[in-house]
Amino acid sequence: MAEATRRQAESAQHGESGPEFGPWLAQASILIVDDEPGMRNFLVRTLGPRCKRIEEAADTQEASRKLDSQHFDVVILDNIMPGKNGVDWLAEQRAIGFFASAILMTAYADLDTAIQALRAGAVDFVLKPFRSNQILNAVSRCLDRSQLQRENYVLRYELGTTSDHILLRDKLIGHSTAISRVRDKIARAAPLPTTVLLTGQSGTGKEVAARSLHALSDRAEKPFVPINCAAIPPEMIESELFGHLKGAFTGAAGAREGLFLHAQGGTLFMDEIGELPLNLQSKLLRVIEDRRVRPLGSERELPVDLRLVFATNNDLAAEVEKGRFRADLFYRLNVMQIHLPPLKERGDDVQELATLFMKKLSQQLGMPPVPIDAATRAAFARYDWPGNVRELRNLIERSLILGEIPDEFRAQRTDPQPAAESLQELERRHIMAVLQEVGGNRNEAARRLGISRKTIDRKCAMWNV
Repeated sequence: MAEATRRQAESAQHGESGPEFGPWLAQASILIVDDEPGMRNFLVRTLGPRCKRIEEAADTQEASRKLDSQHFDVVILDNIMPGKNGVDWLAEQRAIGFFASAILMTAYADLDTAIQALRAGAVDFVLKPFRSNQILNAVSRCLDRSQLQRENYVLRYELGTTSDHILLRDKLIGHSTAISRVRDKIARAAPLPTTVLLTGQSGTGKEVAARSLHALSDRAEKPFVPINCAAIPPEMIESELFGHLKGAFTGAAGAREGLFLHAQGGTLFMDEIGELPLNLQSKLLRVIEDRRVRPLGSERELPVDLRLVFATNNDLAAEVEKGRFRADLFYRLNVMQIHLPPLKERGDDVQELATLFMKKLSQQLGMPPVPIDAATRAAFARYDWPGNVRELRNLIERSLILGEIPDEFRAQRTDPQPAAESLQELERRHIMAVLQEVGGNRNEAARRLGISRKTIDRKCAMWNV
């Protein structure tokens, strides 16, 4: 064994330079488990300058303690060590909740050891003595494999849920005062680790806002994992979120990481958080407080490093009053709240969005764009859009399929306004129209209307503008 270590050190001194070792190595956390100081030193010198964090453990007991306290992407493990060999320890760790990639090192190349290593959950197998580029390539293969598995899982999950944000999902379009304020709040919150709660009606673009938060943060290169809590069956949601071990429940044929672990280092977006079952709300509260998750059937809590963003179209304070949402969880979520305004309060944004949807969707569907004439644009401006941006997008897509703006939309929206409209609604419409004319300048709007600026501020606050 000492001879193998000596030859290993000699290969490092030759200054071997392998090919580029993939984009993920610089962001990786690696744990080295080996009882030989010379081998640990060689691996630290080889991998340390190229990865984000590297830790050492001289035996399996120390390695277990380190796994309990922090997350590692790859564990490089010697097989023959005093006390417990690497294969047996790895099998034990897989059984109690260990999902990282493992590379087994050994000086003895025999088929039985290789088979045992694979059965224990090793991803790769390296024979001593090896050169520096061999271990670098092995680590890079593990990282590429893990990244591909996570990306595939998240993509399959997104495709299996209802999402209307595939188009323009990373941008908040529009120049209205209302949406400009949202963009300003996102820009201020994005660089910080603060939990964000997005509120607003369905279809106002809460996932778009969440993706903007992620894109503007220092986690932009890491995963963005969206979860629709209302779309997952109650009996499956705990396993989907936290993961599970083999045999944790009927049908669990193998271990699987949950969405929290798939978002490691990035952003986890939980939409429709008000629909999360009460029994899981307490577990989510613990995750927020401790940043640790316990997969189903596991004895170990796994550390997670991620940004949490939540969204709801419910009044969570009212849900707390009704006993359907935990008060302590609500207060942990409601640190920084950003409200997404309905489309009807965004002025000319509807025209800009309609033009953009028409251009992008016509390219996507391979169909000629449908002209949007002045009468249709007037109808767009008058309509209340109860389905918000999502409804507008669907209307444009339907128009492209039909080859024209649907007749029922034209007919319905060109009817005169009902005579029974309330005085309060007339007042709101008039003030909002003047504000739009002056580009949101409340002082100028107050001057034109002959009222005080405080009156406009009070009215806007009442209308949540």
